[in-house]
Amino acid sequence: MGKKSTIKYALKETDFLLFITCVLTTAFGALMVSSATRNDAIEAGDLISRECLIMILAAGVGIVACIFISFLDYDAIVGLAPFIGGFCILLLLSLFIFGEGTEDRPEAICWIPIIKTESFSVKFQPSELVKIGFMVTFTAHIEAVKDNINSLKNVIFLAVHALIPIGIIILTDDLGSAIVFAIMFVGMMFVAGVRLRYFAVAAGAVVAMMPLLWTKFLAAFHKRRILAIYYPSALSDEVYRDVVYQQQRGLNAIGSGQFWGDGLFKGTYTQSAAGVPVNESDMVFTVVGEELGFAGCIALLAVLAFIVAKIVSVGKKSRNLTGSMLCFGAAFMIGAQTIINIGMCLMLLPSIGITLPFMSAGGSSNLCIYFAIGIVMSVYRFNRNRSPVNFRLTHVSTPFAET
Repeated sequence: MGKKSTIKYALKETDFLLFITCVLTTAFGALMVSSATRNDAIEAGDLISRECLIMILAAGVGIVACIFISFLDYDAIVGLAPFIGGFCILLLLSLFIFGEGTEDRPEAICWIPIIKTESFSVKFQPSELVKIGFMVTFTAHIEAVKDNINSLKNVIFLAVHALIPIGIIILTDDLGSAIVFAIMFVGMMFVAGVRLRYFAVAAGAVVAMMPLLWTKFLAAFHKRRILAIYYPSALSDEVYRDVVYQQQRGLNAIGSGQFWGDGLFKGTYTQSAAGVPVNESDMVFTVVGEELGFAGCIALLAVLAFIVAKIVSVGKKSRNLTGSMLCFGAAFMIGAQTIINIGMCLMLLPSIGITLPFMSAGGSSNLCIYFAIGIVMSVYRFNRNRSPVNFRLTHVSTPFAET
């Protein structure tokens, strides 16, 4: 096969629709982050803020990695599951040595400092990378037991597989990521064909353990955030106002945008120093709502829904279970984070620190999500039907004479 044919197949087998949609969504997210942090950039005399710059750089590296991963056979990637799993566990355990929190949550040791100076710091959140690792290792586990996946022993081992990273992440006080892992676990088990009775038993066990989870595993601020949404009368007025301040400001910002929005870089809340806290990250959806209105929100939701649906479509068309599980794992991850994040912004769910895929500032999330997209593109590539290639051998000699 010649060089031109190789390039032809490489282009033909690339899922450009998914790739371009993701890149354009990230570009739109960077624009929203730039708007949310515009005042900071102006004060520093910069064209764009540090948060926006980190997002662009991380996404750029992620996009390059995505293209590279898309050319790797996904079966070969899953074959490395033991090494990937071991690395992910070590990475999570390193948080207990090197992990740091934030100013408002010093007890949450979710980040590892990469660069740290008096005026500048860059942190990495391992749970973002471990989500991709879990997607791969759990797929390998399901593939290994697919012929007898409904045996009690295999279901228990699969549950233990998921509970190891979930348990470690809960101990680092990253409840949001733990919930995303749990949704990926449940979703992939369901798609793999685990019988419903196991889900019923698990649901009953979770309900029975709720008092223990509430008293022993949830931090005080988590409890206040849950009560503020679902049982506000349990909190004093002062505590309630303090807990819902961020979400209430975000909801006000979304409402003020009405249908068409106030215009890019013109949102009253977004451009105010006393606007929505962390609106460049967890609350970036409020920037869309205020400056681009209901129309902008619906358009964004449609694009994110399309990305999830496209990933599911690639998974359904895969010729083997491995490809399907990888794609569904990515779809559950992106879908769960989208629903939780927007639910937080609309005060339908408690605030638990989940970024909006492709949209929120943050190097870790913008880098790692493209690893998942690269794996999905690999599934797409290696399940394409290739046309036969005609070739002719010339000037070949053999020791056998023609008769």
